[in-house]
Amino acid sequence: MSSLYVSGTDTGIGKTLVSCAVLRAVRARGHRAIGMKPVASGCVMGAGGLRNADALDLIGAGSPVADYEMVNPYAFADPVAPHLVAADAGVRIDLARIAASHARLSGLAPSVVVEGVGGWMAPLGETLMQADLVRALGLPVLLVVGMRLGCLNHALLTARAIEADGCRLLGWVANRIDAAMLRSDDNIETLRARIQAPLLGVVQHGADAAMAATCLDDAAQYLLNTGE
Repeated sequence: MSSLYVSGTDTGIGKTLVSCAVLRAVRARGHRAIGMKPVASGCVMGAGGLRNADALDLIGAGSPVADYEMVNPYAFADPVAPHLVAADAGVRIDLARIAASHARLSGLAPSVVVEGVGGWMAPLGETLMQADLVRALGLPVLLVVGMRLGCLNHALLTARAIEADGCRLLGWVANRIDAAMLRSDDNIETLRARIQAPLLGVVQHGADAAMAATCLDDAAQYLLNTGE
């Protein structure tokens, strides 16, 4: 069994949809799996404190149910880049705190799907980058490519950056976020020929949770077969 880090070519390209789909696909194979959102901005204050919709979706898709603070150690209200909103709040994002939460989650389930924030190069602090977090947790990366005009450049640059940062690109998922995109299949084939990691699924535009999980069944099996 294995865990992974889900990153993307940008924000709003379906990292949560893909992360939840992988969790459901792994669980459909009879395994326990839990989601994690280490850092989240754009949270809403509720009775239990700040809550992030993506983190709540991850909790709903995983099993067993984990405490919210374990799933989302750093929650910020404003929908702003993490390093900025953390600085505004006088908070320093601490890798040791995140690693401790990840270790506790790993004790509950053998697979933990960790969803990143924004795109790969979104900073987490004054000098802290997501690559530092991924290396600290020792996780391979699943890259979500939002299929729209410009995705070739974004995907290839991100794949190159992941490898240059000393992290392992486990595979990538094509998420058809733009139903009107011209020659979408040709773009997928272009990326398949150039990214040196396997295409693990194609999520159709407008897919619901169940359909997305079906689309990512191969990704779940690959994860289970290549456990760290």
